Amino acid sequence: MSSCNNSIPQPLTFVLAGIPGLESSHGWFSVPFFLVFVITMIGNAAILCIIWVEKSLHEPVFLLLAMLSVVDLSLVSVTVPRMLGIFWMNAKDISFNACLAQMFFIPSFYVMESGILLAMAFDRFVAIWYPLRYTTILANNILVKMALAVLTRAVAVLTPAPILAKRLESFQTHIISYSYCAYMAVVQIACGDISNHIVYGLMVIVTSVGFDLLFIILSYGLILHAVFRIPSREAGGKALSTCGSHLCVIALFYSPVVFSVLAQILGYHMAPHIQIIIDNLYFLVPPMANPLIYGARTKQMRERVLRIFRCHRN
Repeated sequence: MSSCNNSIPQPLTFVLAGIPGLESSHGWFSVPFFLVFVITMIGNAAILCIIWVEKSLHEPVFLLLAMLSVVDLSLVSVTVPRMLGIFWMNAKDISFNACLAQMFFIPSFYVMESGILLAMAFDRFVAIWYPLRYTTILANNILVKMALAVLTRAVAVLTPAPILAKRLESFQTHIISYSYCAYMAVVQIACGDISNHIVYGLMVIVTSVGFDLLFIILSYGLILHAVFRIPSREAGGKALSTCGSHLCVIALFYSPVVFSVLAQILGYHMAPHIQIIIDNLYFLVPPMANPLIYGARTKQMRERVLRIFRCHRN
């Protein structure tokens, strides 16, 4: 229950605080944020171009990687420019409707990325359990249906967020102690009973990230079961090595979420600026690292990149 004596009506604009307590260091924070943005845009655009040009990469695993790159580009495009505006130009004002839009799109792209990682885990499961039927099971029409399912779930799960926030009538303050319009950050400065909003926030986490992580773990349990049944240790190791890039991406994507949840369960309260920095890592580090990981660890991608460099050198 959030009550306040001097409440204000629903404001026309909110003020994003950026990283509270570290305002004097915003200029320094802008440097890594900008570098992450540039690397992410170049890396994911390169992945898309390589997959588009190289016909041999028109396989399910690489088409899923292309979907991941599209979502990564979208995610950083709706988060980083606003943050850089705060850090560089002190552009902290955001209209209520723009805040609602951020509240929908930012977590939507995050949920989409989680869904694509689940689809990629299914791809690895099919490749190892049913190698002869791999391209048949994961035909293009199936990939389209998977992409539509990922998109539909994100829209269905996140559409209530701006609708519920729009119904909040009074607030303690118009200052949001965040670098973007997060749903729970807005709810926490609202007056009145917010228990329904907290339940909805938990439901979003459970039905998206929690669901995906559970089935990813299940997929890799079955993959390990299949690998251990292969008589040849060398063949088993080779089969498992095809999952290396995906496992690295999964660890990078889910570890901040798991860390935050465990911290709350164990009753560890982080300083607000630490919490905000970790939350920003959800949206910044995986999109930057994904093309680097797949570019370095995937043989076909690595060979294509090296071929491009040789052509330029000649």
